[in-house]
Amino acid sequence: MLVLSRKQNERIRVGESVVVTVVRVSGDKVRIGIEAPANVRVLRDELGDEMLGSVTLEDSAELPIPRLLGVAS
Repeated sequence: MLVLSRKQNERIRVGESVVVTVVRVSGDKVRIGIEAPANVRVLRDELGDEMLGSVTLEDSAELPIPRLLGVAS
């Protein structure tokens, strides 16, 4: 395991397409932001794959997130 120290607003790049940003540090909690392509699954560890079942999307699949949120795309 690689362990890195970062301050608020600093980033870590994973490969060529994933960026992890330290958004806020407050006490013993750290809020992070993760930018990744839509085909990369990002989960909290406690939400392991067994809880979600198996979902496979084709690369060309488009998720209707803006419509679901009531935001015009």
